[in-house]
Amino acid sequence: MLAAVELILGRYAAQLPLTIRQIWYAAIAEGFLIRQERTYKRLVEILGMARRSGRISWLAIRDDTQAAVEPLAYDGPDGFRRALVEAALGYRLDRQAGQAARIELWCETPGIVPQLAAVTDPWGVPVYAGTGFTSLSGKRAAALRAASGGHEALCILVISDWDPSGLHLFTALAEDIRAFAALDAPDVRMEFERLAVTEEQIAEFRLPTSPVKATDRRSFPGTSTTQAEALPPDVLASLVRDAISRRRDAAVLAEVLEREDVQRRALLERPPV
Repeated sequence: MLAAVELILGRYAAQLPLTIRQIWYAAIAEGFLIRQERTYKRLVEILGMARRSGRISWLAIRDDTQAAVEPLAYDGPDGFRRALVEAALGYRLDRQAGQAARIELWCETPGIVPQLAAVTDPWGVPVYAGTGFTSLSGKRAAALRAASGGHEALCILVISDWDPSGLHLFTALAEDIRAFAALDAPDVRMEFERLAVTEEQIAEFRLPTSPVKATDRRSFPGTSTTQAEALPPDVLASLVRDAISRRRDAAVLAEVLEREDVQRRALLERPPV
């Protein structure tokens, strides 16, 4: 199993760190495991031992079970000056400025947000996750962002599971943001698109499925369910990359990047505090 995991981590090196569930789905797709909860629990145990022993890098697997807030501190004035230089090196403008539509990516699964953010970062597209789908304040915040950006439209791309919850989350997200925008951003057009998971993707990539829960009475057009983490990480990255790039004006972005570079150089040329 560890040899299979190492093969999977090597294949998706560009998308690391992966969640354990992504590794599990990849192992199922490769035929290393069967889709049963006991195999997932066993994988969790084995990966824990492998990470403790040093066989699997701690940086290869994402673990979001701990939330922490640490105070900002420096090792002295020199450390503060180094932080200023690092901040200047990271200086950037709003890379969506001047575009007709502001794009946001919303993902039902918090664990893959950093993976998606690495894909969206060159365009300055933010990624929102998890509780935002059910948080009224999070939905209203999206409408307020639409109102303040000077864009003609707000385009929200959504990644959610193919199951009753995933589809209903998408519907509720679109309905609520449209309602808030009608008050807070009446002149901004609202656009919503589910990038994944779809029935076509399930068939194309032969994703593992589960039956719809008999106790779930919500309307659902499918006969089986699939989680977003079942999509191969490189496929997911490609879906996001293509969706954003076809909505961007490359010339407008190039002009923003040029100004960003000029201003960054000016910051670095100034003497440190």
